[in-house]
Amino acid sequence: MKLKKLIILGATTLLSVGALSACGQSNSTSSKSDNEVLNIWGMGEEVKSLSKMTDDFTKETGIKVKIQSIPWSNAHDKLLTAIASKKGPDVLQMGTTWMPEFQKAGALTDMSKYINKYENLKPDNFFKGSVETTIFDGKSYGIPWAAETRVLFYRTDVLKNVGYDEAPKTWDELEDVAKKLSDRGKDKYGINIDSKEQSLAFMFARQNGSPLFEDGKPLFNTPKFVEAVSYLNNFIQKGYSPKEDLGMDVSQTFSGDAMVPMFISGPWMAKAVKDTVPDAKGKWAIATLPKKENNLSSMGGSNLTIFKYSKQKDNAAKFIEFMSRPENQIKWLELTDALPTVMKTWENEKLKNDSIYKVFYEQLQNSEPMPLIPEFEELAQSYLKHFEQIYLGGKDVQSEMDDYQKESEKLLDK
Repeated sequence: MKLKKLIILGATTLLSVGALSACGQSNSTSSKSDNEVLNIWGMGEEVKSLSKMTDDFTKETGIKVKIQSIPWSNAHDKLLTAIASKKGPDVLQMGTTWMPEFQKAGALTDMSKYINKYENLKPDNFFKGSVETTIFDGKSYGIPWAAETRVLFYRTDVLKNVGYDEAPKTWDELEDVAKKLSDRGKDKYGINIDSKEQSLAFMFARQNGSPLFEDGKPLFNTPKFVEAVSYLNNFIQKGYSPKEDLGMDVSQTFSGDAMVPMFISGPWMAKAVKDTVPDAKGKWAIATLPKKENNLSSMGGSNLTIFKYSKQKDNAAKFIEFMSRPENQIKWLELTDALPTVMKTWENEKLKNDSIYKVFYEQLQNSEPMPLIPEFEELAQSYLKHFEQIYLGGKDVQSEMDDYQKESEKLLDK
C-alpha cells in the first residue's frame, strides 16, 4: 500500500503545481525598475505563502520581491534553461536531493562570504544534517530553510491491545508487534513498508551499521546492506505489511480499528492524520525510529540558494538572512507546517510543549541526508526496481543486490 501524502516536504524536496504571484511592494520602492526586483523561485504550493512574510522584508529593506512557484513537472527543465541562458531567479529554493546536480552544473553561488557576514547564517545555528546538504568541496552553496525527517506513526490504542504500551524501540520489537497486529484477522496488517519509498532501504541499511559508500564505491551487496533489505522484505512476505497498494489513503487505513496501525513517514503526514482521521484523535502518536545499531533517519527538506548569475546577490543574501531568523522560521512553520532548520527556533514554547514536534526534534538530531551525489536519484530509482523483483518476483535478495551493485558501479563510472 502506498499511503497518500499531503506533500509539504515531499521525497526530500518541495513539490506541487504553483503559479506566479507578486508581493512585497511598498511606496518607497514603487519607482524601481523590474531589474531591481528580487526574484524568488520556489517549488511547492506553500511557497505562495511567502507573500505573507515578504511585506515585512520590503518594509525593512526597501527591496521589492516577486515570487514564482514552479510546477514540479517542469522545474528541472526550467532550471537547466536558466543555467544555459544565464537568466533566472536571484533566490532559488532548492530541494536537498537536487543540490549536488545543480551545484555541479554551476547554478549555485558560494555562500561563504555571506555566512561570514551574517550571524544568522552561521552553520552552528542549524541541524548538522541540514548543513551537510549545502556543503560541496568544503564550500557552502545554500542555507538550510525547511527540514524533513522520517518517524514512526502508530495507533496507541491498537498497539496497547496487543501488549505494547509504547512504540517499539528496536528492530526485534518492531517485527514482534507487526506480527501481533497482523494476527488480528483478515485484512489486518502491522505496518506499511512502502515499496515505492526510495530512501527506506538506505535508511535501514545505515541503522544496521552499513555505510552506503566507501572511497566512492557503493556497498549495496555487502552483508549488512543485504540484511537490511531482507528485514524489510520479511514484513511483506509474512503478511505483516501489504504486498501491493491497497488503493486507500490514511483516512481509511489509520481510522477505526486501523487496518494499518503503523507506518513510517514525515511531518506532512502529521497534518494529514489530524485533518482526515478525526476518530483517531487522542489515539495516535509518533516515535523516533526503532533501533538496530542506531536509529538514523533520513534528513531532507530544502535550502535557500543564490543563483550563480544573479545580479542582486547581496540583496538575495539579505532575504535569506531574513528568512533564517528564528522568529521568521516560526512564522513559516505557522503558515506551512514546515519544520524549522534553525535549532534556536525549537526553544519556542509552541514547539517545546507539543508532543509531535518534540519527537520530530529528537529525530532531526539523529538524521542524515541521503548521499550527496548527482547520481543518487537514479541509483534510488534503480533500487526500487530491484526491490520489486524481490518482494513481488520472489528473487533472492543477495543475487538481486549483486546485480544492483554492478549496475550502480557502472552508472558511477560513466
